[in-house]
Amino acid sequence: MSEDVTRPGRDASIRRSQAGKTRGSDADRGTSVITRTKPQTKKPSLYRVLLLNDDYTPMEFVIHVLERFFQKDRDAATRVMLHVHNHGVGECGVYTYEVAETKVTQVMDFARQHQHPLQCVMEKN
Repeated sequence: MSEDVTRPGRDASIRRSQAGKTRGSDADRGTSVITRTKPQTKKPSLYRVLLLNDDYTPMEFVIHVLERFFQKDRDAATRVMLHVHNHGVGECGVYTYEVAETKVTQVMDFARQHQHPLQCVMEKN
């Protein structure tokens, strides 16, 4: 027969740690808190696509560009073209960055193919 002899300090700490286990904690009972986080979505930045006036591009070509690349009807395209002609700049539309960049590239390439100096730019809205 052997007696279990432990030091009083150690024995007390073992009893304290076992006491927590016997009472049962939330983890022992299988309960937990479920939280749902709603994802925060941010609206994309918008960019204005602008046509710049020059003295060489024909008005009819500008109207064609507005109809073809910006889906303007004849009247709306004519209004934008006249605004560009009279004020030096006119807004074709407002788009997300990728769409605006694509439209600027398409217009610039189309103008160069037809040997017109038409300038199209984008700026943050």
